[in-house]
Amino acid sequence: MAEKKEWLQGGALVTLSAVSLLAFLLVWEGVCRAGVVDAVFLPAPSQILGRALRMWEQDTLVINILASARRVMVGFLAAVLVSIPLGIMLGTSKVARAVFDPILSFLRPLPSMSWIPLTLLWFGITETQKYSIVFMGAVTPALLYVIEATQGIDPLLIRAARNLGANRWQVMREVVLPGCMPQILSGMKVILGLSWTCVISAELVAAKEGLGFMIMNGKEFFQTDTVVLGMVLISFTVLITDIVFRLIQRSVLSWQK
Repeated sequence: MAEKKEWLQGGALVTLSAVSLLAFLLVWEGVCRAGVVDAVFLPAPSQILGRALRMWEQDTLVINILASARRVMVGFLAAVLVSIPLGIMLGTSKVARAVFDPILSFLRPLPSMSWIPLTLLWFGITETQKYSIVFMGAVTPALLYVIEATQGIDPLLIRAARNLGANRWQVMREVVLPGCMPQILSGMKVILGLSWTCVISAELVAAKEGLGFMIMNGKEFFQTDTVVLGMVLISFTVLITDIVFRLIQRSVLSWQK
């Protein structure tokens, strides 16, 4: 009975959210059709939908989405592969922190866009340049998340494991990794969203496809419906990747249920 009541409440909230979104779109459409706002500056949702359908028929919509998604995933996964082992090492070793902390302090304030000129010189206008922008924008904050998660492990647990005879590797595998994994995965979810910001920055400057290129191209030709469509697609793709990441998180952390 309690589960049914909870399900009904959840259904009511979903319905309320859908009605709220529909009302927002109707007001937006009405304001544009009434001429309150010039369609050149803010196109109506129906105009944006029409642009999406035309681009879908031309196959350019899917190409742009897949191009940005590929760049995000490659740069993000590279950042994860570097940040997790390195972050755990820095979180558990004072000597390693003393060595790497000055470098991290230097890299931390640099936004992803600041790497664009240098990466263009290194790699030119290539896919590697886009991957490197995402990687550089994601790896430092990912490292900080992993270090903080590792340092949050209760030292009493580590001491107890050692007293019971566990060696360094066993402590790492049985205590440190299970203890910090929930916080690491939560941090990686944030980093995944940040990676989308990085790839859009890269595509705004030098790209021939992708959602950032689509927005910039729309701006060049004064097609505001293309610009807004690109912004909407970014939100949708981030939302979808967030849902997928949550499913992965639940699967990996099934022992927490």
